[in-house]
Amino acid sequence: MKVIVTLILLSILAVISGCSSGGGSFLAGYDFSSIDKIAVVEVTGYFKKEGVRNQIANFVEIELLERGFAPIERSRIQALIDEQDFQASEITATDAVKTGKILNVPAILLIDVPEFGENINVSGKMLDATDGRILWVGYGKARTGKLLTTVIAATAGAVIGAAVDSDHTTEGAIIGGVLGGAAGYTLSPQAAEKVKEAIGKMCDSMPSRLK
Repeated sequence: MKVIVTLILLSILAVISGCSSGGGSFLAGYDFSSIDKIAVVEVTGYFKKEGVRNQIANFVEIELLERGFAPIERSRIQALIDEQDFQASEITATDAVKTGKILNVPAILLIDVPEFGENINVSGKMLDATDGRILWVGYGKARTGKLLTTVIAATAGAVIGAAVDSDHTTEGAIIGGVLGGAAGYTLSPQAAEKVKEAIGKMCDSMPSRLK
């Protein structure tokens, strides 16, 4: 009886805490130790706010550093994307070569987050910046249950706007909401933890340049 109760409790805890998994594959025989620098060109998919995409890119960069790669500063990458006028979701092998040459990196990394809700799905693709070959592909999954995906800056802004404009509460709330929303969203602590978990699972399949 005690064994049955214990198993039930463990099952409940597993559902509450969520589970994660991941996998991937890399190009056999490729010398990943030759990749000293790498650029996370863009994060595409579910998130549209630049603040959230940068936050996810930062999580990926931490994983890259732990594997001996040196990520390129995001501001340099964004400036290049704006200048070249192409979206990461449309990057071809030719674009990868062009991006790599301009940034002077041997490889670029593309991240996609197609699903974010009770389930989080993250995928990554590393391309050789000299010839566009796919060097590595990976995926990571994490189950969140229902939790807030972002900290709603607009709500906080609305409260502040209403407080500032006591004579025109509605107008102040609207203005504050717009300003708050414009400030950018970030992942809630719970969501951020699960995203990091999914990214970690994805990157577990990534080769390391450290010997």
